[in-house]
Amino acid sequence: MTVFGVHAGLQHTTADELRSAWRRIEDLGFGWISVGDHCYGATGRPDDAACLEAVAMHAALACTTSKVRVGSLVYSIGYRHPAVLAKAITAIDQLSGGRADMGIGAGWAKVEYDAYGIEFPDTKTRMDQLEEGIQCLRGLLHDDVTTFEGTYFQLTEARNEPRPLQEKLPIWIGGGGEKRTLKIAAKYADGWNVPFIDPETFARKNQVLDEHCAAVGRDPKEIKRAINTGLAWTEESLQQQFGAIADFVRPGVLTGGDEQVLDTIGRYVEAGADQVNIALRAPFDLDALERLSGALDL
Repeated sequence: MTVFGVHAGLQHTTADELRSAWRRIEDLGFGWISVGDHCYGATGRPDDAACLEAVAMHAALACTTSKVRVGSLVYSIGYRHPAVLAKAITAIDQLSGGRADMGIGAGWAKVEYDAYGIEFPDTKTRMDQLEEGIQCLRGLLHDDVTTFEGTYFQLTEARNEPRPLQEKLPIWIGGGGEKRTLKIAAKYADGWNVPFIDPETFARKNQVLDEHCAAVGRDPKEIKRAINTGLAWTEESLQQQFGAIADFVRPGVLTGGDEQVLDTIGRYVEAGADQVNIALRAPFDLDALERLSGALDL
């Protein structure tokens, strides 16, 4: 059964606005709400810095809701040590009553790193950090004791206590890179998420993930697949939400009438999506979400 969720951005909004939006999203019947992990806005401009901190808001999401899965798509390994993240997500799992998901990625928003004096290494290094980091997270979240010796992270008989309420708290990888990201997901992840690509591209990447699973001897059914899409019932809404990047994200935006939107969702599901998340930016158009909820009969 396909899960429908909402990924609500933390940029240019307030905690009160988010809490109100989260409650309504849950009331509309969506089964998942997630936060992103950034320190700046999505434009990449060095003066666009209105963004709430992700771990704190992830905890607030856990405390504000009662039914939805509460996820993160995705924390950046470049400025989040995996042991500290494991402790944080464990607390969030406790706060939520066992509804938390952990998402991790390699990081990409260089403007944030530059502003805060955090090293932004080359792509290979960031992917190496991601591969080490997710192994540390798996150990700390799924095992009682973890020892890990890597280039970037080391754990010595490390314990994460108290334990998460979930016996196996799901760990997601975010990103669409076919050579490294999907290979890492095949080895270590419980879920894979990618934003703003069309159903055909999603199908191809999904197949690549299956091939990586076969190469490492893993059942591909063990990994959930999720697409983050935009929702814009009109062209005006698309331009209002995404501005200068509207054409870039357009292939991954649900748009048109009810039938067209439902048809596009069906194509994602046929392409292998277990979950479809609507990526919202402030100001949140919750009436548009209500229309979608009605069309889906949530």
